[in-house]
This record gives sequence, C-alpha cells and structure tokens, in this order.
Amino acid sequence: MQHDADALRDTGVTGVAVRLETPRGTTTARSGVGDLVTHRPVPDDGYLRLGSTTKTFVATVVLQLVGEKRISLDQTVEQLLPGVVSGAGSDGRTITVRDLLRHTSGLSDYIYDVFPDPGARTYFADRWNAYPPEELVALAMRHEPAFPAGAGWEYSNTNYVLAGMVIEKITGRTWEQQVKDRILRPLGLRRTDTPGTRPFLPHPHTANYQQFTEDGPMIDTTLPYRPFDSGADGSMTGTARDLSRFFTALADGRLLKPAELAAMRTTVPVPQDSGHPAGTRDGLGLFFTPLSCGGGYLGHGGSGFGYVIRAATTTDGRRTVTVSAHSRAGDPQNAARQEEALRDLVDHALCRAA
Repeated sequence: MQHDADALRDTGVTGVAVRLETPRGTTTARSGVGDLVTHRPVPDDGYLRLGSTTKTFVATVVLQLVGEKRISLDQTVEQLLPGVVSGAGSDGRTITVRDLLRHTSGLSDYIYDVFPDPGARTYFADRWNAYPPEELVALAMRHEPAFPAGAGWEYSNTNYVLAGMVIEKITGRTWEQQVKDRILRPLGLRRTDTPGTRPFLPHPHTANYQQFTEDGPMIDTTLPYRPFDSGADGSMTGTARDLSRFFTALADGRLLKPAELAAMRTTVPVPQDSGHPAGTRDGLGLFFTPLSCGGGYLGHGGSGFGYVIRAATTTDGRRTVTVSAHSRAGDPQNAARQEEALRDLVDHALCRAA
C-alpha cells in the first residue's frame, strides 16, 4: 500500500493519505508533504473535505425517511417541491426521488453556472459567494435537460441539492440537522461535520493545491469554493477513520432497513465515457465498481479544487479503504495518470486485504 501511495505521489500529487481497515486491523500509508511551504508530513487521519461523498450521507437520510413511510422513491419532485423544477424542458412531474438519487433525472448541473470561466482568477474572485439551494436549482432550470427522466444517466449535483430540499420539506429540519441526528451522533462520528459555508478545515489537515493551467503554478485552494462546496451535494468534512465507520455501518445494515438498503444497492449502468472505471454502476448515492480480483466494492468519491477523495468498502463491509489526494493537475494527461494511480491503489488495497 505504501508503494501505491508513493506511485500516486510520483504522478505529481503533493500529499497522499490512505487508510485501510480489515478484520485483521488498520493499515495506513502517507506520502508527499502536508504543504509546499513547510514540507511538514501529511498528518495521520487529518481532516478532509469529503466533497461529493456527502451525497451518500444525504441518500441514507432520504432512504431512512422511505423506511419510515414518510416519503416514497416513486414520488415526483413536483409532488414534494411544487413548481421548483420547471423551465427549459425540465418537468418535476416526470422526475422521481429515485431519479434524483441515482442521477437519472437528466437535470442540468448548476456548477457550470457558478464557475463559468475556469481559472484561478474566478476562484479567487468568487470563492466567498454562497447561494441558497433554491437559487442553484433556478440556475440549472435555465438549461434543457440532457434526456427525459429515466431515459439515461448523467451525474448532476443539482439532483442532490434537490434531495436536501426534499429532506427539509418532509421533516421540517435541514438536511444537515438530519445527518447529524440520524448518522453522525448514533455512530459516534465526532470528527465529521456539516459546516455549510464555514470555510476553514480543523487542524490537523493537509493543504490542497490546484493547478489551473497546464504549466501554471500550484495554487493553495484549501479554502473551499463556496458556490459549490456549501450544500447537500458536497459540503461535509471529516476524517478517513470516520468515513470507514460510516461505510462499514451502511454496508452491514446498521443504518438502513433491508428493503431500503436493497434499493440503495440496486444499480443502473454508468456510461463508458463518464469518467468512471469500466463496469461501474450507480445505485442510490452509492456506486458499485468491479475489483480486478473478482467481485466489487461499494463507495463514493468526492473532489473539489485541489483534492480528490475515494471511500470504498467491500459489499460485506469487512474491508474499507479511504484515499485522499491533495492536489490536482492542470494537464489533462497528467490528471488522467493521477486518476488511474488512485484507482489502482483502491483496487490493490481491497484485493490484497481479501
């Protein structure tokens, strides 16, 4: 595992951390540096931005509400949030809660509206802005959907902004409060948080660096880009230890009833050109990815400016790995090499631990 962590570092990633938990114990590996100024070591179990791994927490809350008969996966967005999804061909009457959770709604992704001109200048100019969820959805509604609901698959953060709004509409409390009450406190995840627009990571943490252009400098992006780092689609922070506890509890049935866990693990194919490994399938807030040694793993990734994270568990919840990479390349070819090295690390860790 240390060899694979070093291989990921050698692609140009400034800092790498890995945590593998199995019935035989915990193994960790770190490589690179905690920041490019002091060259301190990558901290052990430091705080992380979870990015889109937040979506698995949100989907779990929605499915708990399904298990409580307070909502149905087949209810439409229009029934739950009247008038919110409408315009430019989008129709909330045809989109179900299930479509939101597995990205089969066809809805446009709002992130292209809040970061229309990629570059360091936009990051620094707009990183303090924050939008209420209703405004983010309204931005997405200006664009035609990619396909009619249920007719295809395309990842869209707008889906989970809406899922967070559904949670609040049904319970009268925010998705953040529901995640804390239903998941974080029962599992004792004291180092996982829903910070909303609060920008600072607790210490210790590794600095994140984004290369905005192919030959450009590494820019410190440890502060989040709040236009798309503040909501139900990707705002949570935590640690690898806490993520392992969460995904293990999810896989072994402690968070969902059997019917809802089965629904979460019922998947649809992910297109080959979607950036996911071959054979990947998407469930409800949870991806299934084949392993080179047979079988596969369940998990979710997250990314933002300067970081990529992967959390994965075997289908029985007995082996769990979390990998965080703390810089991202501006060169597409190098970015692809980094992604391949990260995927290999996850695959090798889970296969060797079998």
